[in-house]
Amino acid sequence: MPKGPKGQKRPADVIGTAVKVAQIATGESEEDIEKSGKSKAAQELGRLGGKARAAKMSAYRRREIARKAAEIRWAAEHRERGLQ
Repeated sequence: MPKGPKGQKRPADVIGTAVKVAQIATGESEEDIEKSGKSKAAQELGRLGGKARAAKMSAYRRREIARKAAEIRWAAEHRERGLQ
């Protein structure tokens, strides 16, 4: 049985998926969502930490990090397409 984006078990066929969605929409069935293992407080602190880190950095440093990330993304895309 395939898994959804958060690890939920989903029916493999199209009709089974449609039936499951209809059951969830009408309240006949609950959606099976597994916990990610992180508490909401930990997730919120992680977001705050990223914002605080960005606020402390200079514009030049943020630009440098963004440029490096873009180069990595472009290189990966080119490898996928066989352009290099």
